[in-house]
Amino acid sequence: MSHPDNITEPNANVAPDAALSGTANFIHSYIEEDLGENLHRVHTRFPPEPNGYLHIGHAKAVCLNFGLAKLYGGQCNLRFDDTNPAKEDVEYVKSIEEDIRWLGFDWEDRLFYASDYFDKLYEFAVALIEKGKAFVCDLSAEEIRQHRGTLSEPGKESPYRSRSTAENLDLFTRMRNGEFADGTRTLRAKIDMASPNINMRDPVIYRIAHTAHHNTGDQWCIYPMYDYAHPIEDAIEGITHSICSMEFEDHRPLYDWCINEYADTYGGPVKPRQIEFAKLKLTNTIMGKRYLRALVENGEVDGWDDPRLITISGMRRRGYTPEAIRIFCDKIGVSKANSTVDFSFLEHCIRDDLKTKARAVMAVLDPIKVVITNYPEGQVEILSIENNPENPEMGERQVPFSREIYVERDDFMEDAPSKFFRLTPGREVRLKGAYFILCNEVVKDENGLVKELHCTYDPATKSGSGFTERKVKGTIHWVSVPHALPCKAMLYDFLTFDDPASPEGFRKNPQSVIPMENAVIEPGVADATLADRFQFIRNGYYCLDAKNTKPGALVFNRIVSLRSSFK
Repeated sequence: MSHPDNITEPNANVAPDAALSGTANFIHSYIEEDLGENLHRVHTRFPPEPNGYLHIGHAKAVCLNFGLAKLYGGQCNLRFDDTNPAKEDVEYVKSIEEDIRWLGFDWEDRLFYASDYFDKLYEFAVALIEKGKAFVCDLSAEEIRQHRGTLSEPGKESPYRSRSTAENLDLFTRMRNGEFADGTRTLRAKIDMASPNINMRDPVIYRIAHTAHHNTGDQWCIYPMYDYAHPIEDAIEGITHSICSMEFEDHRPLYDWCINEYADTYGGPVKPRQIEFAKLKLTNTIMGKRYLRALVENGEVDGWDDPRLITISGMRRRGYTPEAIRIFCDKIGVSKANSTVDFSFLEHCIRDDLKTKARAVMAVLDPIKVVITNYPEGQVEILSIENNPENPEMGERQVPFSREIYVERDDFMEDAPSKFFRLTPGREVRLKGAYFILCNEVVKDENGLVKELHCTYDPATKSGSGFTERKVKGTIHWVSVPHALPCKAMLYDFLTFDDPASPEGFRKNPQSVIPMENAVIEPGVADATLADRFQFIRNGYYCLDAKNTKPGALVFNRIVSLRSSFK
C-alpha cells in the first residue's frame, strides 16, 4: 500500500509543530483526552533494547516519542531496556545515543537503564510473593509452553502454583544467590490460567541467567522479563504515556496488571497509559534485527553502517539528512492499521530536502576523453556556473575549462538514433556552462573500444555571452582533464527485493552496489567535508563516504538518484 492511504486527517486542535510527532492522529486525541481530565503533564520515553543498531522503524518511534513531548511541553526519557544481557552490548548503547542525537533529539539529563532498577524490581517481586501474586515454578520452558493452553482452550496450572509464601520466598532468595542452574526455575506471576489472553496465564517474570551484564557485571544471576520490568520502569519514572508498536496490544492487560499491582503496593503518580501504533514497513528493505545481525555477522555487508542498510547509521553514512527522515516520519503519519510504505517515498523526501541544499558539481563517472582540436593549447578558461539552480542564493562557482575534457561514455553514441540528443559524429551538443562542440573523429583502441573523441568548438556559443541564436537540444556535463580530481563513486541500489515466495520474504540483489573506480570530478570539491552534500549534475545526490575517504582518495556515496518512480 502506498503511503497516502496511511495518512490521517489533521486535528485542528493540534499545534502546527505536530510534525515532530507525526501528522495529527489518534494518539494526540488520547493525550488531549487525558489532559482534559486529571493529567497536567506529558512524559514519554523511548525504550530501545541495546541488542543491535536502530533502523528507520525506530526513527519513527524516536520522532513520535520525543515529538509528542515537545508538542505538549513535556519531557521524553531515553531508557535502555537492558534486561537480556546475553544479547546486549555497550557498542549498541553508544550507537543508539549517537543516532538519536543525529536525528535532532535530546534527552537532557534523563538517561536511564532498566538495570538501574534491578534492586527495585527484585523488591517488588518479593512483594508480589508476599501478597500471594507470584510463585517459584520448577517447570522447564517447554513444560510451561505445554501448560499454557491455546486460544480456544484454557491453560493448566503449574503443580508448583500452590507453594507457600515462605517456600517461595526461600526459593526466590536462593535463585538470587545463584544456587540453581539456568533454566531450572522461574518466578511466575499468579494471575489466571483460564484467561482468554494467553499473556495473562501466569507469565514468567524472572528467569535464571548466569551471564555478566554490560552495566551491572556479575552482580545478578537472575533477570526480570521485559513484560514485567517495562511497566514498572514506566511507573518509577512517572511516564504518562507508553507509546509502543501494535505487537504489544495483547500485552497491554499484563502491562496494566503490573502497573496496578505496583500502585497498590507503593502508591505513586498517575498510572501510565499504553497506546499502540502500527510499525513502519518499507518495501525492499530488511528491518528485522535478527536478519540485520545475520547480514553483519556473516560479512555480507560492510558493518551495521553499510549504506545499503536502512539502519540509522547506514542512512547517515550514505548521506541521508536527519531533516529528511523527520519529514518522512511526519508525512507517513501514525495509524493502528498495518501498511507498507513504498521506498520511493523515502527517496522523494530525501530528494526534496536536498534539492535546495546540495551544491551542484560536475562529475564524470565513466570518463572518455574529448580533445577540442581548435581550442588553443595550454589555454585555461575560468567559467562561472551556478551552484544550485533551485537556490540562486547559493551563488556561483569557478570551473576551469581547457582543450582536453572528460565526458560520460554514455553521453556518446557512434551510430545514434535521431532522438539521441547528446554527443555523436556530425551533431552539436552544448557543454554545461561552456560552448557548443561538434564531434568530428572517433579514436578507438586495438579492441575497438572508443578511447578518445576529437571535436571542434564554436567560440560564439559561450554560455551567457548572447553571441549566438543557434540552439541545440542536448547539454552534457564535463570535467577538465588537467584539473580533474580522481575519485571513486559508489552506486547503491536495494540490497534486497520483496519476494513473497522466499522463506525469508526477500531475495538478494547482486547489483546492490556498483563501484565506479575511475570517476573524476571538478577541482572545487577538494576541500569537501563529510557534512557536504553534492548534486552530481544529471546523475544524483552524493556525499563523501565517512569510512573509506582518505587524504588524496575521495570516495563518494550516491545518496539518491535524481528521479523517482514515486507518484
